[in-house]
Amino acid sequence: MRRDYELGFILSPEVSEEQTRAILDRVEQVVANHGGQIVRVNQWGRRRLGYPIERHRDGFYVFIDMILTPENVIELDRTLKVSEEVLRHLIKRRDPKAVQKEREAHATAAAAAAAPAVPAAEAEPQDEMQTPGEDEIAGEEAEIPSDLSTGNVEDEDIPAAIEEPSEA
Repeated sequence: MRRDYELGFILSPEVSEEQTRAILDRVEQVVANHGGQIVRVNQWGRRRLGYPIERHRDGFYVFIDMILTPENVIELDRTLKVSEEVLRHLIKRRDPKAVQKEREAHATAAAAAAAPAVPAAEAEPQDEMQTPGEDEIAGEEAEIPSDLSTGNVEDEDIPAAIEEPSEA
């Protein structure tokens, strides 16, 4: 059964761009060899560490979202442990509900981007909620709904903010 995981690791600040790319390629190869899939790679870049690790104050942060079987996580963990450039790493299983919401949002955004744009002439006007125009902002007063302007608010609908002590 394949599950969603997030891999976060910190590389030594002394690694070059080629070494960083080699480590990412190695992770991608381990994932691909075991039937996994990389969903997203997020490189934060060089950041200050929370505490010194092996006399380093900075590190390169990389986060990878992927889909793997639980057995393949062990192989990926072993690969990262033997790499001298990796200062710290953590593989965490992602919450299935959060992943599902993220995928639905991504699918909705992709569908909205793929849908043809409606020309402005064909768009339906919004009579109910319109933003004020420049003339209304410049000094003319906007209309106030009639029920608010006349004060037709019943006292029992509004709770008392502070109960005053009754004097006996």
